[in-house]
Amino acid sequence: MDDNRADAIVNRDEPVPVIAFPGTTRSPSPDPESKRSRLRESISNSKLKEKLQDGAASRSETGFSLQDRLLTKLLQQVIPTESIEEVLDLPPDKRSSKYIGRPGFSIPLMTNNFRRFNSRIGIVFVFQTRLIRLLTWRNPIHTLSLLAVCTFVCLDPYLLAVLPIAAALLFVMVPAYLIRHPAPPPTIAHSSYSINGPPLAPAKTIKPAAEMSKDFFRNMRDLQNSMDDFSTVHDGVLKVITPPTNFSNEALSSTIFLFLFVSTCTLFIASHLLPWRLISLFFCWASITLGHPSIQRFVLNNRESHLRPHERKAQSWLDDWIARDIVLDEPPETREVEIYELQRRRGGRQGEWESWIFSPNPYDPLSPQRIAGERPKGTRFFEDVCAPKGWEWGDKKWILDLASREWVEERMVQGVEVEVEGERWVTDLVGDDEASSTPKKGKKPSPGWEESDGRGPSGTWRRRRWIRTVRRKGVSSISEKES
Repeated sequence: MDDNRADAIVNRDEPVPVIAFPGTTRSPSPDPESKRSRLRESISNSKLKEKLQDGAASRSETGFSLQDRLLTKLLQQVIPTESIEEVLDLPPDKRSSKYIGRPGFSIPLMTNNFRRFNSRIGIVFVFQTRLIRLLTWRNPIHTLSLLAVCTFVCLDPYLLAVLPIAAALLFVMVPAYLIRHPAPPPTIAHSSYSINGPPLAPAKTIKPAAEMSKDFFRNMRDLQNSMDDFSTVHDGVLKVITPPTNFSNEALSSTIFLFLFVSTCTLFIASHLLPWRLISLFFCWASITLGHPSIQRFVLNNRESHLRPHERKAQSWLDDWIARDIVLDEPPETREVEIYELQRRRGGRQGEWESWIFSPNPYDPLSPQRIAGERPKGTRFFEDVCAPKGWEWGDKKWILDLASREWVEERMVQGVEVEVEGERWVTDLVGDDEASSTPKKGKKPSPGWEESDGRGPSGTWRRRRWIRTVRRKGVSSISEKES
């Protein structure tokens, strides 16, 4: 096959346009004339080409340069290389490792991949440019043909199966055949174009754009503009969608959630009753018609006089409906928190009780901390007990829980004696073996604790439960406390 017919698919038409939304600012770009003059002053085109060719030759002979290797090693030490299995805590897939490689970040590899990508991305920009020309009515015959195709597809959706086959015939097979069988030159008299006979020209092949060629830099130009377009569209969409949907304004977000929920339920039941073909035909014609320059000028010129009053009226109706029907002034959520006051006896069984600590756990004889021989954890003073994160105190002071028997039974605490009157202390029994002892045969099993009046002998530790109400803090109160 002859290589003279090999060509790269590149957008040789006008550059990909850059989108700009009203009210957005863009970083100023340098003046191309001054930049070009500075480049001419610093280095000539011939010298630049020679240097780049020398660098490409040395790289092809010896691989990546020492500077690239050192920089890659440095970045590998800085950037942690984590595979998907490590991040998601999944077992490694040994089957995929035979066919799929996931190399880490590497500047030489990224440079090589970018060059390959840029030399092959031209077909996307060609399609993008032609689509823009089609939707902006540059050639009205082409746009009207598109409207005709869309009309047939909307009225008969089964024609969607024909579109890819027809596109392959019209845009791939027919142009390739015409290249092999070109029309005779105009100097030869002929009555009609004959498709018979042997091929007169070699087949055309697709090859990547050569580096440092005009097509390569055209791709870089369009890639630069496409990245700017994506960033602009991304920021514009987030600017429009995020405020009403992230519940920063809870009334508006609740209204949108309600409308979406009602619409989902309605369409789930009655979607088969809607004329979807006519709806799709209307939106298709409306979207393509709005791309006509005359229609755009008409809409922009009459927006303030015709559309603005309706927009303000709709916004006023929505605000009134939200203020009337969306109620969000509910009291904050409240919970009950607990703390255990622990005391320890000094001086044997008849010694005095000494305040020890305020702990979130009762530190009963069968608690894991007690069995492991660890000391109870907590704070020494009542004033140091803080509310949980994101909550604030709902009461002014702690309240002693008088239902000591209930919380002991609820937590299945064993090996203790409970005061049902007085200060409501729950004290360890004398001897830790009684807590784990099993009842003898023929005797009624005990509940694991005993009632006490606080006068008999007891163990080393005792505790009682204090409770207090907390309520959830709002975002405003949290930010005020942090500031």
